Amino acid sequence: MGRLALTLAVAVLLPAGSAWAQSAEQVAVEAALDDSAIGWNEGDLDRFLGVYADDPATSYVGGDAMLRGVDAIRDRYSGGYGFTTGDQGTLGFETLDFRMLGADHALIIVRYHLAYDGADPATGIASVVFADGPDGWRIVADHSS
Repeated sequence: MGRLALTLAVAVLLPAGSAWAQSAEQVAVEAALDDSAIGWNEGDLDRFLGVYADDPATSYVGGDAMLRGVDAIRDRYSGGYGFTTGDQGTLGFETLDFRMLGADHALIIVRYHLAYDGADPATGIASVVFADGPDGWRIVADHSS
């Protein structure tokens, strides 16, 4: 089933404004984030980072850093989030907003939850731009706070 047909089928079956009414694009973007979270939770940094576009222009903003490219993002995560010791915690996402930014770009705003054994969870908000390409929906810009 094509993307347009699937989107129309969802729109016909679910009432407008329904919490369950999601476009095919939103479902695909959320699935990409969920797969990334599974990678995090399993301690698989490569799988976690697989959601980022492998492009030197891909950007990540967090704290006081602005990074470009998956290698720089990998360096940030491999150094300080417990991947080397298996203490990276459990990551999950809650969608707060989703909107298309044209035919092949989307903005998703999520609240991330990062739980650790014996410690208070970390939470924050991320604004993430995805692009649909040959490898599916991938992050091209991530601003996490």
